[in-house]
Amino acid sequence: MKKFLLFASMCVLAVAGAQAVTDNQTYETTNDIQMKNLWILDRVHTPDAFTKLEACNTRARTAVMHNGVVYVARSEAKSVIIDQDTISASVIYRFDAETGTELDPLDVTLDGKPYGVFLGVNSITVDNFGHLCVMPYISELANEIPFYQLNPETGELTLIATVEKGDKIARTDYYDVMGDITREQAECNVMAAGTNEATVYRWHADKGGSFEGGFEGDTYLDITDFYPETVTQWGYGPRLKMVLGDSDDNKYAGELFYVDGFSSAPILYSTDGSLIESFENVASELFPEAGTNGVSEFTLDGRNFIIYSIAQYSGAGHGCQANICELNEGSLAGMKKYWQIPADSLGNMSDGGNRVHCFNVEKSTDASGNEVAMLFNFKCYNGMGVYKIGKNLDSEPSTGLAGDVNLDGQVNSGDIACVVNIATGKDPAGTYGTRDDVNGDGQVNSGDIAAIVAIMTGN
Repeated sequence: MKKFLLFASMCVLAVAGAQAVTDNQTYETTNDIQMKNLWILDRVHTPDAFTKLEACNTRARTAVMHNGVVYVARSEAKSVIIDQDTISASVIYRFDAETGTELDPLDVTLDGKPYGVFLGVNSITVDNFGHLCVMPYISELANEIPFYQLNPETGELTLIATVEKGDKIARTDYYDVMGDITREQAECNVMAAGTNEATVYRWHADKGGSFEGGFEGDTYLDITDFYPETVTQWGYGPRLKMVLGDSDDNKYAGELFYVDGFSSAPILYSTDGSLIESFENVASELFPEAGTNGVSEFTLDGRNFIIYSIAQYSGAGHGCQANICELNEGSLAGMKKYWQIPADSLGNMSDGGNRVHCFNVEKSTDASGNEVAMLFNFKCYNGMGVYKIGKNLDSEPSTGLAGDVNLDGQVNSGDIACVVNIATGKDPAGTYGTRDDVNGDGQVNSGDIAAIVAIMTGN
């Protein structure tokens, strides 16, 4: 038995760098909606593979999923010599959103030269029309903020606009974008929360127009209502996330937005500064711990959901995790928890105080016409993964791939884990039909693991 487990472990380590594993957790079906992890790369489930990635770095702070690809933005990623000067240039690392397989990275350039601005790609996001955007960290000593469109194939940046903070100058780390940054198809709004202030910034452009202050011409607004009432500024690295409007007229107006700060749970505000909703009437067991910032809403099957970070580095079983809850008729009060991701942990390693936890969702329709959500989860310096959410996920047909024991559409270390569980008696025989007998010899043992490895490596 020990030799078998050692062999299995060696096989997993041998392929982990090329093929991510799943979190090997079971997520209960809730209100007919299921969820499963497609892949994960983190300090808990794939510690050797993840920590060897260039994307595992405290300067790789934000990430986003778009059009089947994950983009991890890292500032000061490599040294480049330009005209006898050495600069620290930014790189965007890419991964297949379906499998976690690492793709070729993008060297970030501006005007044909490597982009070497300090924390130059501190924030990466995607607008509602599929345009990737990057924005730099801007200190409390600087007024102007440039933001750029990123070419997802070449890494080239195009300056969209340079906006100003105005008379109130606070540090801005992370940004949110809604609408169309090119202003060709819709209006655009850009927002940020000031670090160690109770100030939010907003810039608005009509379709075809230029950016101006988004608070009736002003660029900033000081917030005066909080929950808890004793928390009167956001602390370090606050996250601001706009909410889509409920009609075509205000869909991209961003009239409501969350702010999630260091010492506060997410709070929903309107653009006039009014506190719309907080965690005041939310069950105490759903409260996040202080020190972690990340929140987003999404819809699925006509239901409204919120995902929010619940802890940073509290250890196994609670480290760098998030709650997924259904909102109660669109309200935080009485919301129902569906799942916690990962069910165990991403890790408990400090990222140096970056605080930020990133989420985003892309939706599609399955063969039966049901909506399916792909949820991307990223915590700087601790890990990332993609989860699939929808109806009838267990009934999805086999891909026909030899070695695809768990029917997730890929052959990877997750399938090795299934074989190990059967061979060691952790899972009962028949759990995976006969798919665990990969080599067809009538037994489930190390020979099937070797067969999966051969499929994965092409041997």
